[in-house]
Amino acid sequence: MNITKTIQEGVVKAVKSLYDADIEADSVAVNTTRPDFEGEYTVVTFPFSKIARKKPQEIGEDIGKFLEQELEEVVRYNTVQGFLNLVIADNWWKAFLDSMFDQEKYGYAEPHGHKVMVEFSSPNTNKPLHLGHIRNILLGWSTYKIMTAAGYDVIRTQVVNDRGIAICRSMVAWKNFGEGKTPESTGIKGDHFVGNYYVEFAKRFEDEYAQWLNSAAAEEVYKHEAKDTQTREVFFKKYKNTYFNKQSELGKQAREMLIAWEAGDPEVRALWEEMNGWVYKGFDVTYENLGVEFDKLYHESDTYLLGKEIIESAIEKGIMHRDGKRVWADFEAIGLEPKTVIKSDGTSTYTSQDMGTARLRYDDYGVEKMVYVVADEQNDHFKGLFHILKMLDEPYADGLYHLSYGMIDLTTGKMKSREGKIVDADDLMKSVIDEAMENSKERDTTSDLSETEQKEVVRKIGMAALKFFIIKVNPKKRMTFDPHQSLDFQGQTGPYVQNAYVRTRSVLRKAGDFSVDSTETYDQVKDEEKSIIIQLQQFPELVQSAAENYDPSDIANYCYNLAKSYHRFFHECPILKAETEAAKAFRLKICVAVGNTLKTGMDLLGIEMPERM
Repeated sequence: MNITKTIQEGVVKAVKSLYDADIEADSVAVNTTRPDFEGEYTVVTFPFSKIARKKPQEIGEDIGKFLEQELEEVVRYNTVQGFLNLVIADNWWKAFLDSMFDQEKYGYAEPHGHKVMVEFSSPNTNKPLHLGHIRNILLGWSTYKIMTAAGYDVIRTQVVNDRGIAICRSMVAWKNFGEGKTPESTGIKGDHFVGNYYVEFAKRFEDEYAQWLNSAAAEEVYKHEAKDTQTREVFFKKYKNTYFNKQSELGKQAREMLIAWEAGDPEVRALWEEMNGWVYKGFDVTYENLGVEFDKLYHESDTYLLGKEIIESAIEKGIMHRDGKRVWADFEAIGLEPKTVIKSDGTSTYTSQDMGTARLRYDDYGVEKMVYVVADEQNDHFKGLFHILKMLDEPYADGLYHLSYGMIDLTTGKMKSREGKIVDADDLMKSVIDEAMENSKERDTTSDLSETEQKEVVRKIGMAALKFFIIKVNPKKRMTFDPHQSLDFQGQTGPYVQNAYVRTRSVLRKAGDFSVDSTETYDQVKDEEKSIIIQLQQFPELVQSAAENYDPSDIANYCYNLAKSYHRFFHECPILKAETEAAKAFRLKICVAVGNTLKTGMDLLGIEMPERM
């Protein structure tokens, strides 16, 4: 039952009958009526002025009379300029609530067979997952859940960036300075252990660079390459990457290790497999704590060679160009600078890897869409990648989408993984849960539960705080995560929504069994009840639009607004002490419907709901 569609279809018939004109139902704007006017739904009549050759107010009167006569759902109307306000019959509200109140999966569409792949997380194996990965993972997971609810067959995947110069930095550092230590011998989680050597490499490189700056060789470089207007400090700040590639001993070792890896050197490959294995074990623990899993993992080490084959085909077709070993693509047509896809030393770039991965995924699953959840700093990369794949007439090229999201900071500022200044995902989850535990002690509302049960409630609250605070922000916006604010029980937070759900469960426990049939005699639905039912009616369409727009924040904000309405309804409409048994039963149905919808909506965000808090 969808009253909005019923009204739209009624207006289509009215326009045809009154003005002999054909319009599309989707073109009819139907909004919820403003609180200061009578009615629940409003039809905007301005667009029909040319068709009817009348003033919008007169058109409203015409269509209002037609709908009042033809639709049993409409009992009366009023017009205000170009707005037609409709009052919906109490029987419709009761019938709608009856149709959905006990559906635990209300909002889910029937599967339609369209297949989509969502790639998210996709970390490097040289460092642990951090706050930036958390936003990526939460967006990817909720996109998967929402698209599943919208009827899609969704494959969850990630491409693990397990090769390249960054991975070789950690390997060189461990080989030079690790003294044979392992995660097991040190008691350090595997991804943290390897990440420490990535940071160690950076520190050693900085020391090496600082020493070189005082050498005669540095003075020669400055004398011959610096511009007249550049100070020594400015020049050498920019020169650091060039130094890494030309003069640095550590840089040389990392580059040589990468070349050896691509050549299949047994010793290098053995070290690479061992260190990556440590990282994977660490990642698995983090993913489990976040409540996410994948259907298929792709590895850059498995796909970059296929990418090179595709590049050879692109060269033959004149889509890419070769200068010695270097291969590049001309992106002038899409307003970007030329892009190197194979470096001058013959090693691969992310573009070649992503080309191979896209082809392999299509061969594996035949998906119609591929959604890449990657930060907006890679916008140009994906613009170029998609352009190349379209030029190559890849069969999946029209279904590629970059779910670009803004970076995330803590209240303490930006993150720099090379310097070890990152907000570790494991530490962040623990800190939020610990703070939730302290808040729980202050409230003392679960003291009758066992210690294990209390910890589980606190875990759900802490993780809801973290996840909701991040997901509620539109993906395209840069954001700052505030751990303290995320746990506010009165703000736009996960715990606030959880509290509304817990309140519905508490009311229903106290009510016990009730007769659903007794609502038949309930003959005057209150405004507070209608307000909630209007919101419930919107949920299935919202799921579809969130899937269409790849925007989980719409679901988060819906859950918050529904929770807010329920808290208001709880205070303004007596439930267990309702004026009649029929009113009590009707409001208990609302409790069931709101509880189920909140649980479903929050589950689409990867958030669990406690029964107590």
